[in-house]
Amino acid sequence: MTDETGRTVIRVEGTNRDENRAFIYMSRHFASMGLPVPQVLWVSEDEMNYTQEDLGDTILFDAIRHGRETGCFLPEERTLLERTLRALAHVQVEGARDFDWSVCFPVPAMDERSIRWDLNYFKYCFLKGTKLEFSEPLLEDDFDRLVQAVGLQPSAVSTFLYRDCQSRNVMLKDGQPYFIDFQGGRRGPTQYDVASFLWQAKANIPQSLRDELIEAYLDELAAVCRQSSVVPDKDAWKAALPHFVLFRTLQVLGAYGYRGYFERKRHFLESIPGALKNLRELFAAHASLRDSYPYLAALSEMLGAKPDTSGSMRPDPGSLTVTVYSFSFKRGLPADESGNGGGYVFDCRSTHNPGKYDEYKTLTGLDQPVIDFLEKDGEILTFLESVYKLVDHHVERFMERGFTHLQVAFGCTGGQHRSVYSAEHLAQHLHAKYGVRVHLIHRERGIDRIFA
Repeated sequence: MTDETGRTVIRVEGTNRDENRAFIYMSRHFASMGLPVPQVLWVSEDEMNYTQEDLGDTILFDAIRHGRETGCFLPEERTLLERTLRALAHVQVEGARDFDWSVCFPVPAMDERSIRWDLNYFKYCFLKGTKLEFSEPLLEDDFDRLVQAVGLQPSAVSTFLYRDCQSRNVMLKDGQPYFIDFQGGRRGPTQYDVASFLWQAKANIPQSLRDELIEAYLDELAAVCRQSSVVPDKDAWKAALPHFVLFRTLQVLGAYGYRGYFERKRHFLESIPGALKNLRELFAAHASLRDSYPYLAALSEMLGAKPDTSGSMRPDPGSLTVTVYSFSFKRGLPADESGNGGGYVFDCRSTHNPGKYDEYKTLTGLDQPVIDFLEKDGEILTFLESVYKLVDHHVERFMERGFTHLQVAFGCTGGQHRSVYSAEHLAQHLHAKYGVRVHLIHRERGIDRIFA
């Protein structure tokens, strides 16, 4: 809508006055300090309606689509992620100055009671929804230890906790990040927001990039905190971070379970596998977490082994098999042994060929130097982005219709570098996203594998 000056604004009709009041106060407080948030322009007398600045249509989640879908983030996507985390440090520290914590909704600080609310959210809305048998006493023992690890005394924390800091809640205007949906914010530790942002299930940020972004964030946090002469201990901050990643992951699984299992919203069901993957990788990477929370570590493995934790709304892979080939055009197209008559054939020869260079001639698309060459060049990533869109749609329709076979083939000059890389990545993508049986054949390499 437009206001009396002709500018575009967003009209909000709230359902909870206290929640509205929290957002209005926070937005005005942050804006007065020059922090990147939408400005509130008008508020009704009953505080149930207000208008705010229109920041446009671009959210960070969409702007990092290439990285999310391929796992390889482009330089401009990395820049946006770093820029957002650096801005977050200012909101957390500068936004907390002269802040009236009493307006926070529903609680003013991340205390023991609110931590247990989130842990119970995981237990009752997600874990019980999976129908997995589990021991409540052992689970509660781990919960008690986790409360102690993340439950700092509110009086010891003087920073703003955004709470739902993730790429869907960051708008981009003129290339700069603006934060929205912070009305659930409260006083709390900075690690929680970083865990929320970098371990967002669908953001698909690799650990190596997380490590780089954490360093950039901590440099910015230290610079901001020097103004108050209280600079956080970097080693202590990093040591505490895995506990917050665990806590946040359990909280979002509770949210996905409630919105997916009970409200039947597909988007949240589709986020469950990514969150469970984060959980398993977290325990695999940190022996100290496995020691501190042995039952949660065991549960993460049990949930990973469960055939389907994403609910009945996910298309059933049924008996569908996707056969993925890499091959050389010099030796002809692969035959379709299923009798289905074939399927997609993608020509990789338009992309930069590492086979032209002596150092790669004896290697294949499975070898790391070739992988690094192709991903740094980037042409193969753009190529696969289009492939994924086509094949994903085909797989979803075949699952819905109960079809049993689809064939996808990638050809290049020798069937050694580009086609092997493409076939390998598509096979992993389809199996991870849909759980279908994938038969991967690198024909010229003599490699035959099953993802089941």
